[in-house]
Amino acid sequence: MSKAPVQKTYEEINARIKSGEVVVVTAEEMVAIVKKHGPEGAARQVDVVTTGTFAPMCSSGMFFNFGQMTPTIKASRVWVNKVPAYAGLAAVDAYLGVTEPAEDDPLNKVYPGEFRYGGGHVIEDLLRGKSVFLEAKAYGTDCYAARKMKKNVTLADLPHALLCNPRNCYQNYNCAINLTDRPVYTYMGMLKPHAKNANYCSAGELSPLLNDPYYLTIGLGTRIFLGGGVGYVTWHGSQHNPLAPRTAGGAPRKAAGTLMVQGDLKQMSADWVRGVSILGYGCSLALGLGIPIPILNAEMAGYTGVSDADLVTQVIDYGHDYTNGVAKSYGEVSYAQLKSGAIEIDGKTIPASPLSSVPKAREIAETLKGWIVDKRFYLGEPVELLPNGLDNGV
Repeated sequence: MSKAPVQKTYEEINARIKSGEVVVVTAEEMVAIVKKHGPEGAARQVDVVTTGTFAPMCSSGMFFNFGQMTPTIKASRVWVNKVPAYAGLAAVDAYLGVTEPAEDDPLNKVYPGEFRYGGGHVIEDLLRGKSVFLEAKAYGTDCYAARKMKKNVTLADLPHALLCNPRNCYQNYNCAINLTDRPVYTYMGMLKPHAKNANYCSAGELSPLLNDPYYLTIGLGTRIFLGGGVGYVTWHGSQHNPLAPRTAGGAPRKAAGTLMVQGDLKQMSADWVRGVSILGYGCSLALGLGIPIPILNAEMAGYTGVSDADLVTQVIDYGHDYTNGVAKSYGEVSYAQLKSGAIEIDGKTIPASPLSSVPKAREIAETLKGWIVDKRFYLGEPVELLPNGLDNGV
């Protein structure tokens, strides 16, 4: 007699975590399991698949409250280590974006600029326990009479610090080349002229959204690994594009979904939150993010069994086309090809280098796996799934 198709619930999987019976594997491990046993067989064996990515994520930042003074102040301008923060929130609340450079940075006046210090570096310094210099200015009111504040603060001194990122964890991204006759400096790194190198930014088969291509288990309230602590998906990210073209297996062929995420900065670690300086482009933040994928059925097992050979992206010219809005692909390459260290375009072999770290992504997936097995992390069922463009209206 044939067995009924596998159907699990979040409650059942969390109960298995609590009882110590849960079976958790990383996305890399799931590839072999699905290949050997098929999606249905894999779904019977595995309860959770863990994923990970560690890469620059520019659309990130920190909401923070820096505490009142006497007399009180309603700050209209704020700087932290000379990096401007946005103060148009409330009296002593501000938002520090990771791509904001220090106010005295020469930028690209001496090209290519080095962008040695910005918002991402401030956040890393705070996580390392360093003291930073905060300055605030105000116009003064009857209830907030002070006009300036200067003080040194540590992360422990801040009453509130929330990492809140409008667009993280891109689901796939371009492979960048440069077809012009001069080097160019981009957010995808330095690209040599005449397509002498190619840069990409994805953990491939470990990448969170490539393991749930239609966001069937990810949405508002999904609990995640964020910066070494526990965070949450709070909305789909800006530029979320569920209607991107896809492979037969559902994986997007180019940039597609994104996540808005947040978490308590005071739980996080500088091991997973790093300030980044991108030559000739600007400053940013490298961030570690991992998502546990519940294997509710064979469909989810199949999606999490995707391999680098099954995942593709487009080769895009960043020397001319990207900045001029020219939508042209110079080829489609798999992540297996990219991770081999070279791709072939028009019969020419081009060295390929990652901006993301596969070893760090692997470590995140293993860490999240350990948290679940040790009963320190339970799955958060989303109250609403991300828009996925499917006919079910979600």
